Amino acid sequence: MNLIAWAGYAEDGSNDPSVDWVTGFEKKTGCQVNTKTAASSDEMVSLMKTGQYDAVSASGDAALRLIAAGDAAPVTTQLVPNYKDVFAGLKDQPWNTVKGVSYDSPIYIADAELYLMKTRPALGITNPYALDQKQFDASVGLVKKQNASSGEYWSDYLKEVLAFKSGDSVIGTSRQVILNTAQAEKIPVEAVLPKEGATGWSDTWMLSAKAKHPNCAYQWMDWIISPKVTAQVAEYFGEAPSNVKSCYVTADKNHCATFHAADEAYWKQVHFWTTPIAQCVDGRTDTPCVPYAKWVQAWTGIKG
Repeated sequence: MNLIAWAGYAEDGSNDPSVDWVTGFEKKTGCQVNTKTAASSDEMVSLMKTGQYDAVSASGDAALRLIAAGDAAPVTTQLVPNYKDVFAGLKDQPWNTVKGVSYDSPIYIADAELYLMKTRPALGITNPYALDQKQFDASVGLVKKQNASSGEYWSDYLKEVLAFKSGDSVIGTSRQVILNTAQAEKIPVEAVLPKEGATGWSDTWMLSAKAKHPNCAYQWMDWIISPKVTAQVAEYFGEAPSNVKSCYVTADKNHCATFHAADEAYWKQVHFWTTPIAQCVDGRTDTPCVPYAKWVQAWTGIKG
């Protein structure tokens, strides 16, 4: 079985002998796992188009692109028994489900939209991933102004840690794992949730429409979201687990509290990455929305 995954999502002990949840799966199922680590959502989308992979751990800025292109197959969740224990707030969401069927960057322009939602209500933005041309232009204009004050745009989170450590950066967008890593290195930083809210991501394991080993892929999806394995992945990667029961088996008993895993009031302030498409994901039908390709063009122009 061939997987595409973020670094840290399919560890087999080769990076750290004590971190291995692939070998147990192989012994239990007889399926052999080959993992291609991807560095970006765009790379994941490109790799999935080759038809050489069975499943992918796609973030919300890739999921709808895979669905729209026909590269992802509908998932029969009844074949994934542990799915029943996934937090309800992560199921059947706009970033991973279309018409009730489950599927498992430039997206940072959405951060500007959150600010505009609060400060320029006349624009009528209700979803940061569903923008008509006027709303999009306002957001791009704001990001261009911000660009003058930006030291760098990071894709590797360790680079941001180093930037704070060296003093090159004093403020920036962040994630809990970055805060934890920085604080462990005695870097004097804190994180806050902006009053406007924040963007965030929820990764979903998706089945390839061309999967050559679908049975193994289904068994993998069930294995990787089982309580113990999800707890291991979440603690190793530095994120909230998706399985409710994982919170009872984490090595750090405060892990779920630290990452707000069960705090749905906190979640409501987080706008999860969703691929912008022409058919507005906020339900509007009277005007088209700006699709992801134009977000890419705008982001390229902003970065120069």
